[in-house]
Amino acid sequence: MPSDSPYSRVREADAAVADALTGELNRQRDTLAMIASENHVSPAVLEAQGSTLTNKYAEGYPGKRYYAGCEYADEVEELAIERAKELWGAEHVNVQPHSGTQANMGVYLAVLDPGDKILSLDLNHGGHLSHGHPANFAGQLFEVEQYEVNAETGYIDYDGLHEHAEAFEPDIIVSGFSAYPREVEFERVQAAADAVGAYHLADIAHITGLVAAGVHQSPVGVADFVTGSTHKTIRAGRGGIIMCDEEYASEIDGAVFPGAQGGPLMHNVAGKAVGFAEALEPEFETYAQQVVDNAETLGETLASHGLSLVSEGTDTHLVLVDLRESHPDLTGGEAEDALAEAGIVLNANTVPAETRSPFDPSGIRAGTPALTTRGMGEAAIRQVGDLIYRVVDNVDDEDVIAEVSDEVSELCEVYPLYEDL
Repeated sequence: MPSDSPYSRVREADAAVADALTGELNRQRDTLAMIASENHVSPAVLEAQGSTLTNKYAEGYPGKRYYAGCEYADEVEELAIERAKELWGAEHVNVQPHSGTQANMGVYLAVLDPGDKILSLDLNHGGHLSHGHPANFAGQLFEVEQYEVNAETGYIDYDGLHEHAEAFEPDIIVSGFSAYPREVEFERVQAAADAVGAYHLADIAHITGLVAAGVHQSPVGVADFVTGSTHKTIRAGRGGIIMCDEEYASEIDGAVFPGAQGGPLMHNVAGKAVGFAEALEPEFETYAQQVVDNAETLGETLASHGLSLVSEGTDTHLVLVDLRESHPDLTGGEAEDALAEAGIVLNANTVPAETRSPFDPSGIRAGTPALTTRGMGEAAIRQVGDLIYRVVDNVDDEDVIAEVSDEVSELCEVYPLYEDL
């Protein structure tokens, strides 16, 4: 693998940071990124995000800025908006949120008052902090209750959600997840929202690319608001996005700026625009389908070794493994550490009916977007699944971990990353 650094100008100014940047580049080249929320953007997106737009303040919106000199910032943001509308079929798009969490904040600020009620998926059952966890602003500002998955099947209990909504009478219901391996049935969530007169926010942070490519059903046109991240399965500039019908446009835009943040990160908006352009190419649909096929293959491989999968499989880009049955004395944190030592980077994760601390839970979560970006298909993914099991089954065997590390290095050579940087 290349070890030379492209950060020559950084090195002249700051050798310590250049060393860290070079280390990170080589870490990504030499390990398998399987954290489900991570991906590898193209060199074009990297270049856009490192552009001189990082220097430009552009508070406001295209044609209505609070600073002069925004003509090119306007052009870039308008391109990002129009491409997003084409990708997801939305009437109105705001591409300024700095993250998916701030996109959710924008929706809450647009339609809720402090103390209003949120009904969302429990974090231990696959939800997200920004859906109302007490440590997050959403849990601090609003009254939150949460629905769950069926502990036996691993699927969202939509009937239970509907009953919970009727009893709680929320002002908004949040659908979406950070660790749920099945397709979300947005229409059933919408029916629950309609029954109690609530808004419906569909958070597609993990599946923005899958939805854009048509390999996961879309909530656009179903839910009142759709939020997402722009750097996961969509592989664009890092940040967030909000989509809605035109009737909510002014409320959403005002909630993002000046409500939730000041100047947009225009270099990231440029990265979004470039990534969206790439996603509009026919090849992206092939990529997204391969992500799903690879996740299914990964799940089947792990299950063939006796590992238990939450919901017994996946429809999306991730698998969630519950270690309690196959390896009752092994925690997710211990598995994560051993796999990282072998060069396979994924994360410990809570599972439904979790019995351990969320800081060292009972499961591991693995995703296929980044490996698919590297060019891996089902055969390579089966090999990766075998390697994961070998480590999980031998976390204290340094010889096994070293052998797996060697195979990981070979895979990284066959499927190289960022060769031209």
